[in-house]
Amino acid sequence: MNARQVILDTNVSLSRYPFRRLPLDETPKLVAKLKQHKVTRALAGSFDAMLHHDLGAVNERTARECKEYGGGILAPVGCVDPTQPDWREELRRCHEAYRMTAIRLHPNYHGYTLADSAARELFADAARRKLLVQIPLEMEDERTLHPRLKVAPVDWRPCAELAAVGPTLRLQILNCRLFPAIKAKNVWFDFSMTEGVHGIRRLTDSVGTSQVVFGSHAPFYYWESALLKVTESGLDAAALCETNARRMLGELP
Repeated sequence: MNARQVILDTNVSLSRYPFRRLPLDETPKLVAKLKQHKVTRALAGSFDAMLHHDLGAVNERTARECKEYGGGILAPVGCVDPTQPDWREELRRCHEAYRMTAIRLHPNYHGYTLADSAARELFADAARRKLLVQIPLEMEDERTLHPRLKVAPVDWRPCAELAAVGPTLRLQILNCRLFPAIKAKNVWFDFSMTEGVHGIRRLTDSVGTSQVVFGSHAPFYYWESALLKVTESGLDAAALCETNARRMLGELP
């Protein structure tokens, strides 16, 4: 991998993970790590969105943290729960007030499935606003979750149908340990939880080389592990680290 290669990390999180402290769970420390590795932009959601009921406050805090401590590289990612009565207003605030270009959903923590009509309505509204929709299938391997909070991974199978909601919908699957059989030009995947020898190659074989983008899931995972996966893959580092993500964000044709 070229040492000069810049990186667009599509999967980092701010604030504190609910179940333990992490080495880089303070925003300035996370930003310093990203800058150390020539990350030019990172899409930053919040761990608070998993369990905090007041998502409006979470989104406002995420936007403020990115502005005040993001060093010019953190792009805030909001969260909307379609089971809450004011979700349309919260989606509007994310897009219009905070200038967010993406939202990150947690169906398994918020008590709905991607097959629910509420999810379809949210996807349709996000498509109209041309927002990227990110779905972490899990935030932690369910085998290591706290025994009082065993949360199953998101069922990804409705994604194939949801991807057809509209031509402007862009969907990204985060933190998948398996290789979902979805081949659509508007669905992308990060490799933060892809494991094993040639894991990225196996993922690209499943979903297509152009649909795989860099995602570290930092600070839950050590950031360097994502970089090592790229190096080990032997694939086009520029595509994995930047070009594919910029296409996903609508910045390149």
